[in-house]
Amino acid sequence: MVSLQEQLLKAGLVDTKKAKRVSHDKSRQKKVERLTGQQSVDEGRVAALDAQRKSRERVRELNAQHTAAAQQKAIMAQIVQMVRQSRQGRGAGEIPYNYTYGSKIERLFVSAAVKAQLVAGHLVIVRLGDAVELVPKVIADKIAERDPSFVVRVNKTSTVVEEDDPYAAYKVPDDLMW
Repeated sequence: MVSLQEQLLKAGLVDTKKAKRVSHDKSRQKKVERLTGQQSVDEGRVAALDAQRKSRERVRELNAQHTAAAQQKAIMAQIVQMVRQSRQGRGAGEIPYNYTYGSKIERLFVSAAVKAQLVAGHLVIVRLGDAVELVPKVIADKIAERDPSFVVRVNKTSTVVEEDDPYAAYKVPDDLMW
């Protein structure tokens, strides 16, 4: 194989005098490096290595972003699948059930049995986009592990009564209508 120097000489881009001077300077530089023990810094090579390192970092960042997006998409698919498989019916829908979503109070019409389950904490309201679904508490806990923003309302039932509570004998109804 013909070296680049010989190819440039054949093409007439470089004369022989200049080629000899370059090779002489290169050999002199190597001799000085051997005698002093110091290596000269090749700025072009350092710049190329730096550019290569930056390129690798950028590729790593892009891969991390793609991986995070894929994980988020997989989590969303799992949540949608769990909701679709375990959603409960609302019944005839004659009784309103009010709940808060963000800073708004929203209303959901359910049957008496479903309302009792919501109040008791056995059913939980989950929101997928604009749709509101009712799922069992176990499924809602699994959804909340993945992304708690989907779970709208969880009623926590506490049957433990403190001993020194002066109002323990007075039960507060959950279904007050104003």
